[in-house]
Amino acid sequence: MKFNYIYISSIAIIFASCSQKPAQEAAPPVEVVSTKLKPVVVTQPAANDTDDPAIWVNPEDASKSLIIGTDKGNEQGIGALYVYDLDGNIIKDKTVENIKRPNNVDIAYNIMIGGESMDIAVCTERYTNSLRAFALPSMKPVDNGGIEIFLGEELREPMGVALYQNPESGKLYAIAGRKTGPDSTYLWQYLLEDDGQGNLKGTLVRKFGAFSGREEIEAIAVDNELGYVYYSDETYGIRKYYAHPDSSNTELALFGNHGEFTQDHEGISIYKTENGKGYIIVSDQQANKFHIFSREGSENNPHDHRLMKSIDVSTSESDGSDVTSLPLNDRFKHGLFVAMSDDKTFQFYRWEDIAGEDLEIMDVKADKVLKAQ
Repeated sequence: MKFNYIYISSIAIIFASCSQKPAQEAAPPVEVVSTKLKPVVVTQPAANDTDDPAIWVNPEDASKSLIIGTDKGNEQGIGALYVYDLDGNIIKDKTVENIKRPNNVDIAYNIMIGGESMDIAVCTERYTNSLRAFALPSMKPVDNGGIEIFLGEELREPMGVALYQNPESGKLYAIAGRKTGPDSTYLWQYLLEDDGQGNLKGTLVRKFGAFSGREEIEAIAVDNELGYVYYSDETYGIRKYYAHPDSSNTELALFGNHGEFTQDHEGISIYKTENGKGYIIVSDQQANKFHIFSREGSENNPHDHRLMKSIDVSTSESDGSDVTSLPLNDRFKHGLFVAMSDDKTFQFYRWEDIAGEDLEIMDVKADKVLKAQ
């Protein structure tokens, strides 16, 4: 099964569920019983501390797609980028070890490096204040040992990263967050391009992003087609800005701040259907839930992201997630949602199980949106 680049670039991230937890009654107290959605695949465990996954869809054969997942490491912060197949098995010869505290990871397609078009995975390496980049599916490094970021800042320690590829120019940008930072320029955006020697270099092009000061900002997601970036300001809300570096730095939306979340707003993924529609899925970390908001906003306001559904999952304390609407194999016919769990695993869900009867799925073969049955 071969997909062209235009559709692969629209791979999305989303999450949903088949069950919604009923509200507790004030009196008398009642026991709330909730059916948790269970994954169809649980990966082999990593060595230390899983954090964030990304899905690479193989353009030649989708059944050979890979899940890239970060392991933040041991007490000294020596971690790894794990590579899994769709059965959750670790592919040892592709796994990259000895990365110093990797946090988040993202994927980009058809990037020109050394005169060759390649797909890449980019992660943050917190203890070296760098971005790391690896060619897919070989996992060969293409970063000359690391791309330093937040230079000149006292507060560095990169954590979150999301990649934005301009649909018109093809230019690739990394939007990076850090462990802590200022209240108005928390995120820095870098142009990633060939350094002329077969590696990527990064050039700072923008500083933006409000921060409440409450906890930290780690989860970042980019909607390439609509041109937006979203990030979780933990315990405060989900913030939305334009993704292009030449755009306004005015905040476009702040949502998920009306009592939907128990504590930390975490991993963000975007499930894309047709005509700019779909869902924004955000982890309610301590509640072991995902809340699903409309991607397109409301009829009169594209920045009015309303809550569509909340789902309880057996995945525990999830930091990061990713999703694709492409069919991958007989098990994942309508896409895959992957979420990190604090038992050192990543857990795979079928999109139709998440959608239930409430949300739409993308039927790629028919090129239309169907209601999940």
